Amino acid sequence: MPTWPDDHPAARRRTGGPPPGCPLPRSTDLVGIEFTGRYATYEAADTWYPTWAADGHLYTPWTDGSVGGFACGSKGFLAATGHARIEGDDPLDLEVVALGSSFGNPEPYEGRYPAGSLVVDGVWYYGTYCLDTRPGSRAFWDVMGPFVGFRTSHDLGRNWTDPPHTPAAPLFGESSRDGTPIRFGAPHVVDLGCELEHSPDGAAYLVAHGATDPDAICGWVGGDHVSLARVVPSPATMNDPAAYTFHAGHDADGTPRWTDQLVDAVPLIDWPGHTGTVTITFWAARERFLMWVTAGGRGIDPMDSYLCEAEALTGPWRLVTYLPRFGPQAYFLNSPSRFLSDDGRTGWLLYSGNYTDHWGHPEDPDQVVTADPPGTSYAMVLQEFVLLEA
Repeated sequence: MPTWPDDHPAARRRTGGPPPGCPLPRSTDLVGIEFTGRYATYEAADTWYPTWAADGHLYTPWTDGSVGGFACGSKGFLAATGHARIEGDDPLDLEVVALGSSFGNPEPYEGRYPAGSLVVDGVWYYGTYCLDTRPGSRAFWDVMGPFVGFRTSHDLGRNWTDPPHTPAAPLFGESSRDGTPIRFGAPHVVDLGCELEHSPDGAAYLVAHGATDPDAICGWVGGDHVSLARVVPSPATMNDPAAYTFHAGHDADGTPRWTDQLVDAVPLIDWPGHTGTVTITFWAARERFLMWVTAGGRGIDPMDSYLCEAEALTGPWRLVTYLPRFGPQAYFLNSPSRFLSDDGRTGWLLYSGNYTDHWGHPEDPDQVVTADPPGTSYAMVLQEFVLLEA
């Protein structure tokens, strides 16, 4: 069983506050997390977002690497994304079973990547979004493109039906080709337990990051805000924009408002330059939602991440801890509900990290990454953590 070295200088307890300007209040009862030092790594790919199915397994997208003999890359005309099944009860002893890969033309964008994933009622919904890395498209390298839509599988990944949408005509009608930033980018399905068992209304909820300022860094791991949408899932509704509503703030008495117009959505978090890839999980034992956010900016530098908590999906959200240079380049953070303890104390953080060894300067060999925490690598990484209470 891999564990951190006893003399490793990385702090196990992470209780830090945010940089100046943070709009989030601090949590009053959760003051941080502590990593136990136990971890595991699997395969050599990233973009792991497991969804818990009724058969007890997790089903996940992945890309830009290889799993079980399948190799995928998400750029260019032959962009491909993979899918896999994760078997096992112990995060330190899992089996990742490769199920195949699917091509998805990204044109008129440069790349196409996995996003929200959900298994419910025996149907697997697998979303993809686009990035634009064309020279001169903007002042930085990874402009966020639109969320395309969901391909569907009625046999848990053996066969797939493509969505009726394309990158040029995506589900929510957004485009970044004219320099307009994406409002609802790279959405991920909120983890509400096994096949949405803890959904308050039978709906699937999607959380995403984006921006409205044309000068914002709005990329795969950079943005200004975090927004929420919902849909009652079925093969007909998941790709029907009219079936979605977006969180639009609260009434005076605190009742959440919803709108069918994305332009009227009100963010859960509005923190310019400090949002990015975001996931939410419901921890049933605590009756609490956990939100992981990575504020990665351009995506080639060390990345900050942070953990928030709330008693309701629509907030108010409170900061548990801020993790500067976590990884130091960890991204796609999520906590699968399958691996959250029944006592509400111990869970597992899943992420990938350190995909570039030299921060964009390969001519300088002295800038090689040192994993912090230990175990962080370009893989499916699982780190055990404990919530620290006041």
